[in-house]
Amino acid sequence: MALKCGIVGLPNVGKSTLFNCLSNAKAQSANFPFCTIEPNVGTITVPDNRLTELEAIVNPEKVQPTTIEIVDIAGLVKGASKGEGLGNQFLGNIRETDAIIHVLRCFDDDNIIHVDGSVDPIRDKEVIDFELQLKDLDTVEKRIKTIARAAKSGDKQIVKEYDLLGRLKTLLESGQSVRSYEPTSEDEEDLIKGLFLITAKPVLYLCNVDEASVVTGNDYTKKVIDFVANENAEVLIIGTQIESEIAEMDTFEDRQMFLEEIGLTEPGVNKLIQSAYKLLNLETYFTCGVKEVRAWTVPVGSTAPQAAGVIHTDFEKGFIRAEVIKYEDYIEYKSEAAIKEAGKLGVEGKTYIVQDGDIMHFRFNV
Repeated sequence: MALKCGIVGLPNVGKSTLFNCLSNAKAQSANFPFCTIEPNVGTITVPDNRLTELEAIVNPEKVQPTTIEIVDIAGLVKGASKGEGLGNQFLGNIRETDAIIHVLRCFDDDNIIHVDGSVDPIRDKEVIDFELQLKDLDTVEKRIKTIARAAKSGDKQIVKEYDLLGRLKTLLESGQSVRSYEPTSEDEEDLIKGLFLITAKPVLYLCNVDEASVVTGNDYTKKVIDFVANENAEVLIIGTQIESEIAEMDTFEDRQMFLEEIGLTEPGVNKLIQSAYKLLNLETYFTCGVKEVRAWTVPVGSTAPQAAGVIHTDFEKGFIRAEVIKYEDYIEYKSEAAIKEAGKLGVEGKTYIVQDGDIMHFRFNV
């Protein structure tokens, strides 16, 4: 499942530094605009303490965490929707992602040039929002022109789409993103998905701060939190420079000592990866055995056969049943034999909806 989060933001806000902390694939990081010319893609593991707990019980030969992809996309400037700077390339790259991590500069540093000459995260956010909305408006208007004649013919489905496009056009012209629109039906949801609009993607705002602000935030982060309060979006506070220093430390003990000194319990990138995972509407189930303890990624709401299909398509086609153990029961009883004896092993059919943390074993016939 190649779901991607795109890291976006104006030049010199800390995108590439963040990407370097997240991935072994090193993006160039320098004090000038457009230092990331091509999008860098990194596959990163999702931190999950449950894997560690299961490993301690099972003692497998191998442990395999789940992953997501992070894409570092070239910086955006005013006029990108009209092709300024690297606008067309940026907008094409972001369209291919499933969710957006929007990095906002929330620190002062005279040694790092801001593309607009001063630090103002609200202005920066609005610059990018405006460019993305303009690009979506262009997409919507082109679609309206394409189906205008067919809509006059009275085709109910076309008329429904035409009316929806009109509402989206009004929304975008008012300076709002499509993600703020609440579909009235599944049909509308499907129509919006089919348009592949950039501002329909879920977003997480990441406030990049200095070391003094990583725990409590600062005036800039407070403004961001207040400003996006009605967007139903998460806001994370991370110091990318600090995270970069943590990532370069040789041992776990050194990293933990450093974290304690600055008042953190874990690296900020761990929280970011976990938040990105949720932003993509994903959850984890596990398979456990002496050969391997493994985390698997499925969309929230997946059925047992769909979860089996993530392992192999034959598992889904020939699905018979799933044996399910809740994570908490596995931790309490320590073995499958004890779990069965306690009556905690569930046998589920094709309609079972997978829950985050389920430990599953599939029976199938091909």
